[in-house]
Amino acid sequence: MATFLFHDRYLDYHFGPQHPFSPVRQEMTMDLLAALGAPLNPVAPSVATREEVRRVHGEQFVEKVEAASDGTPPPEARAFGLDTGDVPVFEGMDAAARGLVGGTLHGARLIADGDATRVLQFGGGLHHAHRARASGFCVYNDLSVAIHALREQGLRVAYVDVDVHHGDGVQHLHDDDPGVLTVSLHETGRALFPGTGHVEEIGKGAGRGFSLNVPLAPYTEPDSYLDAFEHVVPHALQHFQPDVIVAQCGADAHFNDPLADLLLTTQAYDTIFRRLLALADDHAEGRLLCTLGGGYQLDTVSRIWALLALVVLGGELPDTLPNDYRERWEARLDASLTPTLHDPKRTFDVPRQSSIETQNRRTSEQALEQVASHWHYA
Repeated sequence: MATFLFHDRYLDYHFGPQHPFSPVRQEMTMDLLAALGAPLNPVAPSVATREEVRRVHGEQFVEKVEAASDGTPPPEARAFGLDTGDVPVFEGMDAAARGLVGGTLHGARLIADGDATRVLQFGGGLHHAHRARASGFCVYNDLSVAIHALREQGLRVAYVDVDVHHGDGVQHLHDDDPGVLTVSLHETGRALFPGTGHVEEIGKGAGRGFSLNVPLAPYTEPDSYLDAFEHVVPHALQHFQPDVIVAQCGADAHFNDPLADLLLTTQAYDTIFRRLLALADDHAEGRLLCTLGGGYQLDTVSRIWALLALVVLGGELPDTLPNDYRERWEARLDASLTPTLHDPKRTFDVPRQSSIETQNRRTSEQALEQVASHWHYA
């Protein structure tokens, strides 16, 4: 049983017309899904309450977000990650951020209560937000609020992050909890924000051994990425045996994304999304909560997230996109769109692929080596 969560209020999370984290990404994808006749039947979740947000975030931080919600930076805003280039303040910020938290939290509760097995929260994925600091386009950490709610029900949670950026906020908010496994595959922090996610980061205290990081080299191609995924993720899930998997499905590891340097294709994303479903079936009785995340090239992200929705909900994948959809958005964006759901064959070669593949395989091995002794004694 799959459930699709969406509300128009998600589009209120908007840092301004020039900011890359634009709600046009969801608007465009929803229009594409409608044009394809996708079986969405969207459920509209409620806004998270202040108390629900406070289960993860500190009081002073929430107060600063609330104060910034008139569109004016409060005193010391930058000490809390607000009023920056990444997280400019905007009118209605607190309500918009709580709207996204509410959707992801609703998905977690549907799964915990047995009312859904697969849930696609068509928003959220704000994995960079910390307890007392906004960061990387993320105000409140919807993923961590949802994970906290699942843990309150006694469920073991595996978090898998395929965004191109390290899921630092989620990792740090749960890295002392042996009931939460975090696995992040991302471009190395030596080359990309947030500069973390090294293989040596494996958790702390009772949670030591339950954070895994696979930092991949710039210009990693699909085969090498999928090799790393298969080397680490199934093995980690087999050991951990979660009750539910939470997946952040950012689309910014694609070769067209302007903010990063990995080279995935839509075909690779198709494989990743199907593997997440299969791994949930194998290790969590099918229980899977997916969110969105990064992705900043509109033609690309709309196709990847449409693909995600169709895979999770069991819709048919088209070869070509509807002409009326393309004409509508080409006129609006003043740009040509890819006519097919999947990428056409790439026409460029990437040098040093053999050495990149070798480096990534070694990184995958090191990621498991770092936690192996902790698993042995767990």
